[in-house]
Amino acid sequence: MVADLNNTWGQQLTKAYQNACLAELEALKPGNVHIFADGHGMVVEQFISSAEASALFMGDPVLGLGERIFKSVEATYDVVGCNTNLGIVLLCAPLLQAAFSQSSIPLQEKLTKVLANTTLEDAQYTFDAIQLAKPAGLGQSDEHDIHHQADCTLLEAMQTSALKDNIALQYSNGFYQIATEGLVHYQQALARWERPAWATTAVYLYWLAHYSDSHVVRKYGLPVADALQKDAREHYVAFLKQDNPKMYLPALRAFDRELKEQGLNPGTSADLAVATVCWQSIQDLINKV
Repeated sequence: MVADLNNTWGQQLTKAYQNACLAELEALKPGNVHIFADGHGMVVEQFISSAEASALFMGDPVLGLGERIFKSVEATYDVVGCNTNLGIVLLCAPLLQAAFSQSSIPLQEKLTKVLANTTLEDAQYTFDAIQLAKPAGLGQSDEHDIHHQADCTLLEAMQTSALKDNIALQYSNGFYQIATEGLVHYQQALARWERPAWATTAVYLYWLAHYSDSHVVRKYGLPVADALQKDAREHYVAFLKQDNPKMYLPALRAFDRELKEQGLNPGTSADLAVATVCWQSIQDLINKV
């Protein structure tokens, strides 16, 4: 009976994860790939295929965190042959891992326990996943380098990178920014406009406007990322002033073209947006139980 319940719950979580990935594609995210425009040598269909391939393992109730991450990234790479969702998997896997917990404590507390209980095996699986995905701009590290055998837990590895990577930062502080900032801004935009796609655009712009995008920093340096953040902040403020967000569509599309012409892909901001939507989707499922 427990196995049946886990299987049903796993199917629901799989759908929640996959829907979050697809919701991100339906939102106009300047500089990123979406249904309004492809970019950076990638097309929307690759991301749809990536969501489908990774979802099979993201929602598997028997996998540990590290294995969940590796198998999801491996399945993606087998299908599309490039890195389309490493950041998404890294952020969403702990959320799904926490959601499988049978305890009645809040999701964020479950998540904190999942992160605190990571193992050396989780770290090795994740190191292998990162090497397979080959994220752009990833260099060597003096401590807990992914190109070497893991010598620490996954949480410890993330803590060493927290000051230079926003995904690692979420691991190190229990997804604090997503819980206290991302979810709040997503919920406000959703309540105001009643359109998930526009709410996703809003939370994407929020991340881009308030945090230097880690992917851009790795590829082009902090000054470029900071200039991008400044431009994004202006668009974010202007976007939120709209009673009808569709009226700001031309400005967003122009910003999108500008970033893609410069080769700027704020991938980490998009990953954080997906994780925000995924968290909300999981919480909605929990609230129905």
